[in-house]
Amino acid sequence: MTEEPSGAARAVDSVLGALADPTRRHLLDLLAARGEATATTLAERLPVSRQAVVKHLAVLDAAGLVSGRRAGREVRYAVRPAALDATAQWMASLAADWDRRLAHIRRVAEAAERDAGPTPPD
Repeated sequence: MTEEPSGAARAVDSVLGALADPTRRHLLDLLAARGEATATTLAERLPVSRQAVVKHLAVLDAAGLVSGRRAGREVRYAVRPAALDATAQWMASLAADWDRRLAHIRRVAEAAERDAGPTPPD
């Protein structure tokens, strides 16, 4: 039986899923560089249609990576860093856990080597 992921785990899953697509990563890069842009402006910089950009922005919005605000008839999108920051913190924690595990394995291996004594020559 699998365990249901927590809210934080679901958020990380959503961010990682959104970032798996190179077009969405490119959109984030463009938004980070511009600060704010419309789907039309973003589509001019990508080899996809405006409608495709809107769909990608919807995925990024659902993952909490961008937000849109209405400005007249346009929707202007901007990066929301909180979800990305939370994912980076999760990744750093995961890396720290692995570093601790590997350090423990190294200590065990070094202790076993010391206890075994010198290796006789062939």
